[in-house]
Amino acid sequence: MRIVIAEDSVLLRAGLTRILADAGEDVVATVGDADELLRVVRMHHPDLAIVDVRMPPNHTDDGLRAALQIRAELPDIGILVLSQYVEERYATDLLGANMAAVGYLLKDRIADVSEFLGAVRQVANGGTVLDPEVVAQLLARSRRHDPLERLTAREREVLNLMAEGRSNTAIARKLVVSDKAIEKHVGNIFTKLDLPPTTDDHRRVLAVLQWVKE
Repeated sequence: MRIVIAEDSVLLRAGLTRILADAGEDVVATVGDADELLRVVRMHHPDLAIVDVRMPPNHTDDGLRAALQIRAELPDIGILVLSQYVEERYATDLLGANMAAVGYLLKDRIADVSEFLGAVRQVANGGTVLDPEVVAQLLARSRRHDPLERLTAREREVLNLMAEGRSNTAIARKLVVSDKAIEKHVGNIFTKLDLPPTTDDHRRVLAVLQWVKE
């Protein structure tokens, strides 16, 4: 696997490089600012970019904004955000566009090297890895806007049955309607909760999480 690391801490950058190299991965470039990240990604077209959020030149959210640009230009490259912070606005943009090959981990909560390597490989292979704290903060942000208020009474009923772990077919039987009717309700729920299509069932989980936190 070919990896680019964008991290402004020299020691952390070196540590990540060593961990990945010892695990047999190919770190093709390491950079300390967002502009260089864009340049080396365009040059090397790696399988994965590991990106810090707060980097030069502005030390705010430059890394995450660069990740969004990479996502737009080269969507086949996996993005693993590795940060001390949850930048809610841009994190929502990054995770909302396409949940495939994306991850967001908090540095202080990574306690095991093997788990980190597993997350790296999962994202590079098209999977999704989110720290539970990231999910919690993004859901809290979404709750401030209370998207559940957009749902009709029937859609809320369907979402409640989804939260019970029922499949679309089981929900259709429970409500005595067709499978197609439930598929339409579920699609409307995803749209109203701002959960775009993904390659897995991750948005179904996020929809249920919003419901159970109501």
